[in-house]
Amino acid sequence: MNSTESNEIKKIVLAYSGGLDTSIIIPWLKERYVGAEVIGICTNVGQDEDWDGMEAKALASGASKLIIRDVREEFVRDYLFPMLRAGAIYEGKYLLGTSIARPLQAKHQVEVALAEGADALAHGCTGKGNDQVRFELTYKALAPHMEVIAPWRVWDIRSREQAIAYARERGIPIGNVSEKNIYSRDWNIWHMSHEGGDLENPWNRPSEEMFQLSRSPKEAPDAETELVIDFEKGIPVGIDGKRMEPLALLDHLNRVGGENGVGRADLVETRLVGMKSRGVYETPGGTILFRALRELEMITLDFDTLDIKNQLALRYASLVYAGKWFTHFRESLDAYMVTAAKYATGSVRVVLYKGNVIIAGRQSKYSLYIEDLASFGESQYDHGDATGFINLYGLATGVQAIVHKHQDVDEGPAHQMREMAGFSEK
Repeated sequence: MNSTESNEIKKIVLAYSGGLDTSIIIPWLKERYVGAEVIGICTNVGQDEDWDGMEAKALASGASKLIIRDVREEFVRDYLFPMLRAGAIYEGKYLLGTSIARPLQAKHQVEVALAEGADALAHGCTGKGNDQVRFELTYKALAPHMEVIAPWRVWDIRSREQAIAYARERGIPIGNVSEKNIYSRDWNIWHMSHEGGDLENPWNRPSEEMFQLSRSPKEAPDAETELVIDFEKGIPVGIDGKRMEPLALLDHLNRVGGENGVGRADLVETRLVGMKSRGVYETPGGTILFRALRELEMITLDFDTLDIKNQLALRYASLVYAGKWFTHFRESLDAYMVTAAKYATGSVRVVLYKGNVIIAGRQSKYSLYIEDLASFGESQYDHGDATGFINLYGLATGVQAIVHKHQDVDEGPAHQMREMAGFSEK
């Protein structure tokens, strides 16, 4: 961007977290865009912050003001639970805690920018990571006309150590971040992620001191904790027969799950930019809900609906990971998920024990499981019906085998197919 373009930017809205990166971005923006006003927007998605001191910290960094929005209820209701209903898990392990939060945070940033008459949107995502894509795809979807400033892609700072030095040179408060406390963390009501530091070597085992939301399974209670989770149309609505609001329900499961060592995941994932990265995640409540809903679906969804849902869940996870939340495709997938979950209503009993989520029972008024049909004892099922079914079901397999293996037999394939099907020639 040349100096003329820089002079045209008079007001910038920054996605502000209070962490190291966004703290140093404020003075950097003011140095680069001389005279520009920098407004911070911080969304409370469930992270534990010094909210009373957040505004003072932003102002001390050079912001003209900080806007804080509590979006936790919206996050759980409109983002997390629909994603849960879809069964979206990235690369088989990642429950998408950071990924799903970014479109919501960027949406509120855009709303503030439009209300404030800003010229540009700024974020603190690095040029190596996924979050830059998630934020900017939301910008493109909701405010494609606005300028986007991504400092990590243009400034000279290339490491967290350099960022710390930059902050110290300018007297910017950065809390307890230091060269020794180098983990990069993201925290919300769904999960906490840990990256960087000694985790960058995938051979290193995470230290127990790193974990914040969950006990070590070794330190978890020796007694089982039993819960009954109630669902309506694929959405969790209560625990142990007590109806609960989404945020309270998830908060409760996070607490009991964390106490029992549930929800830890250590994975090397494939970033959007192509590189592999190692992250350790704690998702106590989400892990319990995914396991429980899966069991409910197994008794309430027919084969074809469940089969297609499982396939689409992979695409849904990829869309969330890539930041394509505000797209017609994601909305179309959700339309299927709503219909597929029409009968996913019922209760699942789970037992939590030393990091495990054990399924102890499931029930639904829409259950497709009929004990009489499934029983190994006497039932109304006529075993003789299987003969005709197998003959028809296996017809294509038999035809292929005959054609491939009996090309040179005097009696041609047609005769042998009639024999296989049980037809007699009279």
